[in-house]
Amino acid sequence: MSKTLQAVRGMNDILPDDAEVWEQFEDIVRNWLHSYGYRPIRMPIVEPTPLFKRAIGEVTDIVEKEMYSFEDALNGEHLTLRPEGTASCVRAAIQHNLLFGQPRRLYYHGPMFRHERPQKGRYRQFHQVGVEALGFDGPDIDAEHILMCARLWDDLGLEDVKLEINSLGSSEERATHRAALITYLEQHQDRLDEDGKRRLYTNPLRILDTKNPDLQGIVEAAPKLADFLGEESLKHFDGVQTLLKDAGMPYRINHRLVRGLDYYNRTVFEWVTTRLGAQGTICAGGRYDGLVAQLGGKPAPAAGFAMGVERLLSLWQECGGEAERVVPDVYVVHAGEAAQRAAFRVAEALRGTGFSVTLHCGGGGFKSQMKRADASGAPFAVVIGDDEAAAGEVSLKPLRDGSEQIRVPMDVLPETLADRLLESEEDDGSI
Repeated sequence: MSKTLQAVRGMNDILPDDAEVWEQFEDIVRNWLHSYGYRPIRMPIVEPTPLFKRAIGEVTDIVEKEMYSFEDALNGEHLTLRPEGTASCVRAAIQHNLLFGQPRRLYYHGPMFRHERPQKGRYRQFHQVGVEALGFDGPDIDAEHILMCARLWDDLGLEDVKLEINSLGSSEERATHRAALITYLEQHQDRLDEDGKRRLYTNPLRILDTKNPDLQGIVEAAPKLADFLGEESLKHFDGVQTLLKDAGMPYRINHRLVRGLDYYNRTVFEWVTTRLGAQGTICAGGRYDGLVAQLGGKPAPAAGFAMGVERLLSLWQECGGEAERVVPDVYVVHAGEAAQRAAFRVAEALRGTGFSVTLHCGGGGFKSQMKRADASGAPFAVVIGDDEAAAGEVSLKPLRDGSEQIRVPMDVLPETLADRLLESEEDDGSI
């Protein structure tokens, strides 16, 4: 007996009820992005491994431990399932000369892959909506990204979501701070955990983001990057804060906010919540002005952010969000050979005039078919027997309001159904 196959651990099926919630969420997100002038871009799920090593950084957790990388047996290429979207988006913009003569506001959504220990809110295949603004300098685009996130949270009715911001300055300023930080941490090297000792000379900034309670005192007393920022970085950060204050947007400066990817500079931000346990970050981003040149393009400023769909949907439902059930306008029931042939014609005619129609298939008597019609959630059933088929008529049966069933000619069914649907919407107050 063959063994039943299961999905890969940490890579989940999204079943119809949940998938419909996802689609409604995606519709909200698309409308929100279009309202800010962002256009869609779609990149491959598989990219050359060097893209992520160069963009994210060789000594980051993602590259060292989490990427799904493999060698293509057909040609020997080293490939990786994308762990994030920014590097892919910038690669596409460079490859297709999208930045020639104009900046770009772009967005994408889809699956990302990281080999992590699966837990609620953290999966090996997870989904992100990413937003990238390429070619924009100055603090205004940073503030736009933050404020557009706030608008989406308001549209979704999210609660207990707070904004944290920081500035990472320039690469030169970070290098000066890095040297001071290493000198400081060396004095406490015997108290660092294994992760801290591993990162001490490769990525010491990430030690500041540790969740180890035994290291909090050391981290709090460490040199702050803010003390190493130059005039231009401070001016940029002040500009972001001015725009946020003008918009009445509350925020907290978190000097330990460093982000886990090497390409960030200047403004970084996270939206966090206390409602999802340990996985409290639902959206994060910032500037990455050096990445375009780093990946072989002409130097250009850039900023962006990404949000985790699974976490956002969990928070939306935690805050009482509920998607409307998707139901057909009508369910077509039939009995008899002539009725079945007529049912196909009626269903296609209704679809041709804009209605959503579920046509009963698979046989069964009227009683069992009507049970399925009721379970479908449709407000009406179209009932066809051989006598209706012979007369060129159908019976239109309301399934929700208890009103009487009526018999109408097939050629006027679309108009009659439209009128009855409008009446039922007016009665329940939905319009």
